[in-house]
Amino acid sequence: MTSDFLVLGTGIAGLSFAIRAAKHGSVTVITKGDALDSNTAWAQGGIASVLPESLRDPGDSCELHVTDTLDAGAGLCHEAVVRTIVDEGAAAIDDLVDYGSEFDKEGDRFQLGKEGGHSKRRILHARDTTGHEIATSLLETARATPNLTILEDHFAIDLITTGKLGVVTEDRALGAYVLERKSGEVKIFRSDRIVLATGGCGKVYLYTTNPDSSTGDGVAMAWRAGAQVANMEFIQFHPTCFYNPGATGPEARSFLVSEAVRGEGAVLINAAGEEFVNKADPRGSLAPRDIVARAIDRELKKTGAPCVYLDVTGKPKGYMKERFPFIYEKLRSFGLDAETQPIPVVPAAHYQCGGVVTDIDGKTSIRGLFAVGESACTGLHGANRLASNSLLEGNVLARRALDHILQHYAPEKNALDAPDIPDWEHGDTNAPDELVVIYHNWDELRRLMWDYVSIVRTDNRLRRAATRLRNLKKEVREFYWGHRVNADVLELRNLVAVASLVVDCALRRRESRGLHHTLDYPQRDPRFQRDTVIRRF
Repeated sequence: MTSDFLVLGTGIAGLSFAIRAAKHGSVTVITKGDALDSNTAWAQGGIASVLPESLRDPGDSCELHVTDTLDAGAGLCHEAVVRTIVDEGAAAIDDLVDYGSEFDKEGDRFQLGKEGGHSKRRILHARDTTGHEIATSLLETARATPNLTILEDHFAIDLITTGKLGVVTEDRALGAYVLERKSGEVKIFRSDRIVLATGGCGKVYLYTTNPDSSTGDGVAMAWRAGAQVANMEFIQFHPTCFYNPGATGPEARSFLVSEAVRGEGAVLINAAGEEFVNKADPRGSLAPRDIVARAIDRELKKTGAPCVYLDVTGKPKGYMKERFPFIYEKLRSFGLDAETQPIPVVPAAHYQCGGVVTDIDGKTSIRGLFAVGESACTGLHGANRLASNSLLEGNVLARRALDHILQHYAPEKNALDAPDIPDWEHGDTNAPDELVVIYHNWDELRRLMWDYVSIVRTDNRLRRAATRLRNLKKEVREFYWGHRVNADVLELRNLVAVASLVVDCALRRRESRGLHHTLDYPQRDPRFQRDTVIRRF
């Protein structure tokens, strides 16, 4: 299959790009599962943006949003990138409204929320299911857009580039090998303008707020193709994942209690009912996420308690049900009334601040390959993401990437210039006969990452993780080459690759900064005020 644009992923970044690109050529969008199975659809809190002066919080400005972002990023944000994304935020909001996203309003003005690290109210939201509102409206628009094809249950295996086919003089994108999950057939999707919008890698950890699809596929594919990857040591742990030890399903174990709840007055307390985060930061429960997550980690280790509590009982009766209906009803389904009982919470892996290195237009180090959204490392987030900046980044970068492609990347006209793309060759034609081993490896990987590469790290733990990952990589390679590929093998392969990138980046950063905190180097070191950039070849 050949198209002018090939987009991998159906979150805010991928669909925003695809809808706009369809005006300029044929667009194929593939996703490995259901089109609504994305981190975007799971986002609760909202999207940060400084609106036009008549609509914004009094005293707010783009300059304040930039300052808050730089502060949260712990010295590693690229200021020029931050300014560009913040300045173009209002236009991105206009796009979403045009696509049908309905944000909460008070009269004619948007109702703005506040989250950790923000000095003003600038979070647009749709109650507490903002991501689902955005994802649904984008998907409906995309499906009604001419020239745009969405293929669900299509798993991108690897990128096809001239470099991988042996061309010495250049390295540019040619397409991707894609597994059609229903038939088991591997097809070639040809395009010289490819956009990675595959989301994050939260499932590399045992406890995460992410959907099961978040296996770092785009980063792993780009890495194998030779693109630069950076800052994968900075994994953000959301401070308030619902603690439910009796949970039996993945949704119960990974249920997030939005930071917006703290923005509206909820506070974190320990089992004795004492606030404790203010000992680490005067902003208390509304400090940036890296500070709050470490404060919770310290409190749990100091007291031996299994969790801390998010207390919203001070709000008027009925407030939670009105402002956060999804969270309120979900907690009720687990037997907890948040209006009368503190919510037990623990940190869980949430967002990667690193990814495939791009410029402000989403351009990677491989010609024709772009990355947008969580799979990209643009320099916006630095060492720690400011809450609700991610949806903003995804939409702004999608706009900029398309504009750059249209200006600089005309489709390759001469097919004779492109080398022949060989058909996919399976290993053994039989399906894997030891799926239990794959599931064991998946579990082992996620446990070792949680135990050794979590909120607080040491060199010794990181080296132990590296040793085990090398063994896992060997076993996964045997499955990959020895059997017909399927989604389980592919996801495990990508998870091992991404986990290895996290560990390698963490070992290179001999300091504590933002989301990377190591007991061996507990202070910031100005020598490491730079990105951790690595590449395969």
